[in-house]
Amino acid sequence: MNINQNKIVLSKVPEVTIFFWIIKVLCTTVGETFADFLNFSLGFGLTNTTLIMGAAFFILLYFQFGAAKYVPSIYWLTVVLISVFGTLVTDNLTDVMGVPLELSTIVFSILLGLTFLFWYLSEKTLSIHSVHTRKRETFYWLTILFTFALGTAVGDLYSEQLGLGYLYTGISVVIIIACIFLAWKLLKLDGILAFWIAYILTRPLGASLGDYLSQSKVNGGLGLGTTVTSVIFLIAILAIVIFLAITKLDTSAKSDIGETNRAAENKKNVLIQTIGVLVISLAIGIGGYAKLNNNIASQTAQTASTQATLAGQLSDFVSIENDMLKNVGTSDFASASKGADDLEHQWDTAEPKLRKIDGTTWTKIDGTIDVVLAAVRSGNPDANQCKSALNNSLGVLKGANK
Repeated sequence: MNINQNKIVLSKVPEVTIFFWIIKVLCTTVGETFADFLNFSLGFGLTNTTLIMGAAFFILLYFQFGAAKYVPSIYWLTVVLISVFGTLVTDNLTDVMGVPLELSTIVFSILLGLTFLFWYLSEKTLSIHSVHTRKRETFYWLTILFTFALGTAVGDLYSEQLGLGYLYTGISVVIIIACIFLAWKLLKLDGILAFWIAYILTRPLGASLGDYLSQSKVNGGLGLGTTVTSVIFLIAILAIVIFLAITKLDTSAKSDIGETNRAAENKKNVLIQTIGVLVISLAIGIGGYAKLNNNIASQTAQTASTQATLAGQLSDFVSIENDMLKNVGTSDFASASKGADDLEHQWDTAEPKLRKIDGTTWTKIDGTIDVVLAAVRSGNPDANQCKSALNNSLGVLKGANK
């Protein structure tokens, strides 16, 4: 037998086991909660949080590329950081630049599709078991970045903008992942195709879990907060990574040539499956979007028929922020923080309706409310900073409410 056909290579990524999926969901959850922790709890703001996490991610990516083989600690820390950075990329497009989530979803879908296409045309395989060269690793991490950015856009689109909610979004994702698993087990869905679908879907799943645990009870969560949730999941990730580093259960050598040959044999079948999955995904995604969007449209039809602005729709938010301003003035930050929870809950609940009436103004107000939440929820809130944020937000709210 030719020695080249027996060539064994060391992959730069772990073997896909149950531990892989557990850590992936945990990392995704941390990506959501830790970004909120830095943005709101520490008051860094969205832009500074993005710069800090972006720098940390690229530093770790440098060490990941420099490693000769898969190193659990380096690899999974890189995944944690890319999950945070990917989340922040979409958040910046939405909250800072005002890019609609529909557009972000389309753009990141195209970018992800093109990355897969060029990866396959160059390497003839999309298997993560074959990631052992610099080029393949570049394709791999670019793919991971786009999966997190896309997952964030899709998750926020359905859970927030379309009003599905984090819990129901998470349940929907679990059902879809279960269907993919059954299709792989029973209907012989291609393993590589099934892997990447599940990988993309675990992002909104982890985000929904993170929000459910960290959000206050008034917001429908368990009220653990971003700090506690992040710490719990980071400890869990650390424990599993140490376990894997000791047992090496997720480390294996792979024959790249063997996988490439098998892929060539099933090329036609995989192409048909891929087209089928894309058609079904588009049907479910567009159908779900249309249904939820129509529900929102019907709920706001009467309002929209009489006015096309948010005038008169924002009085409750003005009242909440006025109360928060009074609390800050008396240094009652505990009450101000509770007001922030109420503000966030009511604003998120009203988002589908208000955004439908005037998306541009909603985005502007949303940005000022984010600043208010960050200032009030800071670990050591500054009264002047809180007053400044509240006065600015009240000015925008009152202007739009006239």
